[in-house]
Amino acid sequence: MLTKTAVLVLRLQGPLQSWGYDSQFNRRNTALFPTKSAIVGMCCAAMGFSRGSEEEQLALEKFVMLRLLCVSIPRVYRGKEVFVKRIQDYQTVQNTVSADGKPKKDAVLTYRQYLNDAYFYAFFEGDKEFLEIVAEKLQNPVWGVWLGRKACIPSAPVFAGIFDSEGDAANTLLEGKSLQGFTCIREVDAFGQGIDSYMDQAVSFESAARRYTPRRVLLKEAQSR
Repeated sequence: MLTKTAVLVLRLQGPLQSWGYDSQFNRRNTALFPTKSAIVGMCCAAMGFSRGSEEEQLALEKFVMLRLLCVSIPRVYRGKEVFVKRIQDYQTVQNTVSADGKPKKDAVLTYRQYLNDAYFYAFFEGDKEFLEIVAEKLQNPVWGVWLGRKACIPSAPVFAGIFDSEGDAANTLLEGKSLQGFTCIREVDAFGQGIDSYMDQAVSFESAARRYTPRRVLLKEAQSR
């Protein structure tokens, strides 16, 4: 018996977003597109799963089976398109330790990147029954959801709808415009179908044993709309 499929769409819109990727020590970078691990973490928070719990682990196994498409939506201000920018802030952190394990007396500077003027739709395609559960929780989350970091609060409802197919979702949310007119990054099944690999397929969020595996993706630039 074939599993019924559906497409769940998340609206990722806010003045600041930060999708941690390739971060080292006191520098916290952001990718230009949302990472799958961050979006999955958002969904798990909405579902109320404790980090490292059995419920979360079962959900992560199901999220691995979902294919993710992220679409960048242009922002327009006074008739002109506003391009996404990376901005960098710095913060200070106290009570850190040095390499020899001794506490540091002084605060340490950390540099953190954010996306400004970004707006995305994230399409999850896969098992309809599971996506309907996620959709319900996104509309009434158990815990707060944010766009990568707690300071990045969504400015619009995250739940954008659940649809029978990608075509139906795109036609509704993109106002009849073709996906080819938008820059998007799509998860693919085979290595040869992609052009890059992201280490953002979450296997475990347990604090002491976070694990991720590679995910093959294909980036397509927007054509003339």
